Amino acid sequence: MRNSLCVIVIIMQHMIGIAQHTNQNFPPPSDPPEVFAKRVKGSIKIDGKLNESDWQEAPVTKDFFRMEPRQGGAYTYKTEVRVLFDEKQLYVGVFCEDSLGKKGVRVQDLRRDFSDGENDIFSIQLDPQNLKQYCVSFQTTPYGNQRDLQNFNDNSTDNDWNALWSVRTHRTDIGYYAEFAIPFTSIRYDTQKKEEDITWGITFSRLARRDYERTVFPAIPQSFSPYRMTYAAQLKGLELPNSGVNLRVEPYSLYQYTTTNNKGEKNSEGKIKFGGDAKWAISSRSVLDVTVNTDFAQADVDRAVNNLGRFNIFFPERRQFFLENSGIWAGASSNLIRPFFSRKIGLEGKFNAIPAPIDVGTRFTDRNDKRTLAGLYIHQRKTDNTPNANFGVFRYLQNYGKENNVGVMINHRLDENSKALGTDENNNTTATVDGLIRIKNKWTISYLVSSSYDDKASKWGQAGSVFSGYRSNKMYWGWSTDFVSKDYNPGTGFVFQNDVIKHNPGGYFIVRPKKLPWIRRWDPGFFASYYHDFQNPEKFQQASLYLFPVYIFFKDNSFVEYSVTPSWQNINFDFNPLGISIEEKRYFYTRQFVRYNSDRSRKLSASFKYEWGGFYNGHRNTITAGMRYAPLPHIALTADYEHNNLRKIGLQKESLETDLYSASLRLALSPRMQLSTFYQYNSFNKQGRWNARFSWEYMPLSFIYLVFNDSQIKSSLDPIQRNQQFISKITFLKQF
Repeated sequence: MRNSLCVIVIIMQHMIGIAQHTNQNFPPPSDPPEVFAKRVKGSIKIDGKLNESDWQEAPVTKDFFRMEPRQGGAYTYKTEVRVLFDEKQLYVGVFCEDSLGKKGVRVQDLRRDFSDGENDIFSIQLDPQNLKQYCVSFQTTPYGNQRDLQNFNDNSTDNDWNALWSVRTHRTDIGYYAEFAIPFTSIRYDTQKKEEDITWGITFSRLARRDYERTVFPAIPQSFSPYRMTYAAQLKGLELPNSGVNLRVEPYSLYQYTTTNNKGEKNSEGKIKFGGDAKWAISSRSVLDVTVNTDFAQADVDRAVNNLGRFNIFFPERRQFFLENSGIWAGASSNLIRPFFSRKIGLEGKFNAIPAPIDVGTRFTDRNDKRTLAGLYIHQRKTDNTPNANFGVFRYLQNYGKENNVGVMINHRLDENSKALGTDENNNTTATVDGLIRIKNKWTISYLVSSSYDDKASKWGQAGSVFSGYRSNKMYWGWSTDFVSKDYNPGTGFVFQNDVIKHNPGGYFIVRPKKLPWIRRWDPGFFASYYHDFQNPEKFQQASLYLFPVYIFFKDNSFVEYSVTPSWQNINFDFNPLGISIEEKRYFYTRQFVRYNSDRSRKLSASFKYEWGGFYNGHRNTITAGMRYAPLPHIALTADYEHNNLRKIGLQKESLETDLYSASLRLALSPRMQLSTFYQYNSFNKQGRWNARFSWEYMPLSFIYLVFNDSQIKSSLDPIQRNQQFISKITFLKQF
């Protein structure tokens, strides 16, 4: 570890010397610009038209700064923003000019929490507590669909945070209008003292997707995002109401009917379920969440994956209760090492296993400009396969300097004894220290050290990670080292492999050729990966080089890549990818691939990747292709296909072909009423599954869901196993 850190420091010092030749990454202003909010005299109707006299009299913010496709200079798409408020809500009115008007709009679908980079977008970022390391963002498209998120340190994002707010838009022949209404009860802020002037951090951002022009207010360097709140303007003029009780309750009722057919044996079951969530903002800085008889029926299903590698696959969390504020628990962890991973909760032992019911859960968060304090407790009910389980997490994060922090996290899992299952009580504890150091705006270091102890194994285990990265408008370079001991076993965590140390240096240059305006950026570079045993560091596991001389984004954000990957493998364990036994010895092979994505904002878009070359002692060719057709934002049809052709591989020189088909259809009457269907079939295990979901947001954040799931494994004639599930669910949200 000491040698790795020395190498990191030397590399970073060299990169800083190179970067001193450019001043495009300007520092935050010492005297931030100001945005003034005006109190409403009349009433505001949220219709996206901004025709009330209050809007005409409000101060205008229009001096935006261009981030993309080139930093600074004149931009094409002008934007005007006005801010109002009354005793209940903050209002933001926006006019986004476009010479093509309605014909120039690029919106792919009407989902809530739509994809960034594929649509015309306007967004507002607020830092009501002036933390400089945190913001909430409210975003919309010209069609009025909503996206809201939390961002921590311009580094970690909670895309599934949902707040109670509304927006309406109006499209015209000269551009589009957007009108936001954000209740003060949906924002955490300090109580205003009498005659005290309040200032909030605020930034605005617009993406005009047709030409991929991103503008922001105030100015923020291109290498950062609009979430970098150290550059924020100051929102002034607000007169804030007292927060009051600030309680939000969300009860639900659900009916579920399930049928199973296992080799001709059929069973059916229907059940009714009640439960709900509550959120109490105890103060502007403290929030208590409670969930009872938790249900995740509306959560997206996982996509099938054919794993040809030697590492565990990371499946992301999709359940709302665990997604909200998840950045607090993330720390310096990555997808390789996560001391806390919520998918260990509410499932029978594995990330993609059968759900286990959650009786009750609670989460407490207290955050200010100096520190964050958080706790989580979940009780998981016993099932036919698992005993009662209790999960607890404690988190403390201390901020220091301008953008630095250090934290500690304690995770505990208690599996209760069960005579019926023949299991004894077992305790598992994990302790973690992590932190982030932003030496300069462009240079970030993060670290994590974790230790676990499991009663059943009676062994301690260790894991850790250190990362150093330098990012400017001209380049990115970084080094990460991750290690996991053989006995590291976080009962509420995830690791990609045990008994391993991974080193991963690399980076790329960012070239924006002025003489080739059709190229937005070209990022040639490389990354190296080197793995060896933790217990015996001299014992090599594998290594690879990822060389990408062609990595080009065009003006319309279409993309092309050509890469070469030489790989060295030392197989000294029982390894059977897709059931093919690989002989235990050393291998060297080289793989190449080409990849192309068309402009994802167009009505018809496509992606294609072809990968070829060696694979252990044989060969592997892989084709991945996708298509999306969205003639209107109300309709989107997607289809994806993956084909693997493995030839003469393993001890038996086996050949194998697999096909993975996916298709989905999304229909929307409005941003608040949508129907989506998804089908996937995997030829390797002959498994097919359907998921269909109807959702209607009949009131803000109150939904009616109808969900149908169908999973089957086919034989040569008929399905030998089939599970079908129909769910109807209604939620109601009330904020006091």
